[in-house]
Parts: sequence; C-alpha cells; structure tokens
Amino acid sequence: MKKAILGKKIGMTQIFGENGVVIPITVVEAGPCPIVQKKEMDKDGYESVQVAFMDRKEKHTTKPLQGHYKKAGVSFKRFLREFKLENYADLNVGDEIKVDVFADGDIIDVSGTTKGKGFAGTVKRHGTGTGPRTHGSGYHRGVGSMGACSTPSRVMKGKKLPGHMGVVTRTIQNLELVKVDAERNLLLIKGAIPGPKGGLVVVKNAIKAK
Repeated sequence: MKKAILGKKIGMTQIFGENGVVIPITVVEAGPCPIVQKKEMDKDGYESVQVAFMDRKEKHTTKPLQGHYKKAGVSFKRFLREFKLENYADLNVGDEIKVDVFADGDIIDVSGTTKGKGFAGTVKRHGTGTGPRTHGSGYHRGVGSMGACSTPSRVMKGKKLPGHMGVVTRTIQNLELVKVDAERNLLLIKGAIPGPKGGLVVVKNAIKAK
C-alpha cells in the first residue's frame, strides 16, 4: 500500500469540469491522522503504522486507550486503524498523515460501512421477481419455491431468503480523485461511496488501477 488515510463522509454535490460537463462528487473530510504507534518486525512480527482520526472527549475514552494516546503524545481520538505503508521507515510516532499525500487525478479505492436497512424481504434484499399482481393472485413478494419435493428434501445452501440488510463493509474501486483541498482537509471524489453522512471511510491508492 503506497498511501492511505481515514476520513469522514460529508455528502454529495456536483461541480463543473473544464469542458463544462457536470461531475457528481462525494466530499470527504480526511485527516489529519496522527501516527499513534509503529508495529515492528522484532516485537510484533510485522511492520505497520497505527493512525488515529476524529477527536473524542476524555470521558468517552477508556483508560487503556487514554494511556495509549498519552504515550504517543496524541490527543484522544475516536478511530484507530493500521496501514502497511511503503514509506514505513520514514514515519515516526507523532507524525501526521494529511490529504496532501494524494494529488488531483489519483485513482483510489474507498471502503466504508453501508447504511443499515433492517430486516428486508427477498425483493428488496436480493432483487428477486414478484408474483402476479392481478387475476386473484394472493402471492406477490414472497420467497418463492423453497426446494424440490422429496429429493433432496431440504432447502439448498445459498437460497435467497429474507434477513438483515446493510451494515457491511464495501469497497468501491478505481474512483477518480477530482480535487484535493489541502487547506480544508477535503477530498473531492467522483461518484458515490458507501456509508451515510458522517460515516468513517478509508481512502487508499487503487490496487487494480488501470
């Protein structure tokens, strides 16, 4: 991983490109993310940096985490994540990762937690078809056939059934970073990204960039 940063989804808007075409964008407030700890090969078995994001009150921070932050000389934060970065050797505890690690036109991957939809049926959850809506049909949005008669006498694995929908981690790959606003710690990303407004997102360089 060459570069990565934590951010908060602000919302969507649109801007005009150089040729006058409207570009839908998602605004992300990213960083600054201070480095709280460096994982070392000798001690931890691997090398990575632990970064924090978004201020948090002391009364909402557990005592172990308070000691963890105080040891690094960093104010209390809400989120902690680890990244295996190529420039690991150049980073030290207390350094900050800011949006200027990215540049306009970069191709990135964005990960976030999708919105929760609660308990949903198969039509909404899986996009299955519905039954007839006329001629006296009493079957409209049901599950459908559950299996085949006496053989195999069970519901097959993978059957699309109702259940909890949303609140899962999703990654959108190969998004274009339209603009980097270093003064306001903002990233303007072309297109939509997972999660609600105010949700945590991870922005990193694309692993399958064309």
